[in-house]
Amino acid sequence: MKGIVFSEFIELVEEKFGLEILDTIIEESDLPSQGAYTQIGTYDHKELLVLLDKLSAHSGIDTAELSRTFGEHLLKRFAELYPQFFADVGNCFDLLKTIDTKVHQEVQQLYPEAELPSFDNMMVDDDTMQLIYQSSRPFSALAYGLISGSASYFGETINIQMNDQSDDGNSFVVFTLKKRG
Repeated sequence: MKGIVFSEFIELVEEKFGLEILDTIIEESDLPSQGAYTQIGTYDHKELLVLLDKLSAHSGIDTAELSRTFGEHLLKRFAELYPQFFADVGNCFDLLKTIDTKVHQEVQQLYPEAELPSFDNMMVDDDTMQLIYQSSRPFSALAYGLISGSASYFGETINIQMNDQSDDGNSFVVFTLKKRG
């Protein structure tokens, strides 16, 4: 998993929970990286799972909720760091349609070793999209947060239903997104 994800998680924890909690969860996690991440580095995704578990234990917040919050934070940061992916995109659905066809293609060119999830989409009608998320890693709650964050970014209200069909530690989730109002 690319280091930018880890460095943004570290930033979120420090911002929302404080430096003391951040230091505690890193120390307790006994990570191969020792919690030192560079944005362009590549790290085992299991380190993020361990950090989420430790943060959950210290905050009393469920790991899925923490992952969704992190996904929302990550979307805001991606919008700031990579505005080219948001240019000429007018709404949440249009952005989500570009994940595999634009965003992940560019990421793959920059980082050929990156193992990216897939996001297949289908418009059910003008106000409803199905987004199929597949990954070898268990980060569907993070994907949920990214989706929710994209709706917020565009000032849209979208009802998100998550139908988890995962097995064997892989993520296979069908998100049904319905515009409201």
